[in-house]
Amino acid sequence: MGIGIFLYLAIIALFIVSAWKINTKADKPGWACIVPIYGALVTLEIIGKPWWWILLIILLPGINLIWLIWMTNLLSKSFGKGTGFTLGLIFLPFIFYPILGLGEAKYEGPAGLK
Repeated sequence: MGIGIFLYLAIIALFIVSAWKINTKADKPGWACIVPIYGALVTLEIIGKPWWWILLIILLPGINLIWLIWMTNLLSKSFGKGTGFTLGLIFLPFIFYPILGLGEAKYEGPAGLK
């Protein structure tokens, strides 16, 4: 039981550190990743989408999954990564989010349009 809790907390800490670095690479406040709604709004700024997308994610069950996948793809593109990396972010997030945040990836603008 003790090792499970430690592992769980370590994974959460890794995600927070990774999200913090992703935000700072995009010249956004790193601490935004720990504030629920504001963190989502900052992510929307990073990927270049309007604030009202958060309403679509919250209010449209079923369709919100499509929007979240699309947002993940746009986040991947914003750091110069492709579709394969997007699939990694979706299916192996505990590996690919740290690669994105702690690795050499550079922010290239919303959806890589810089």
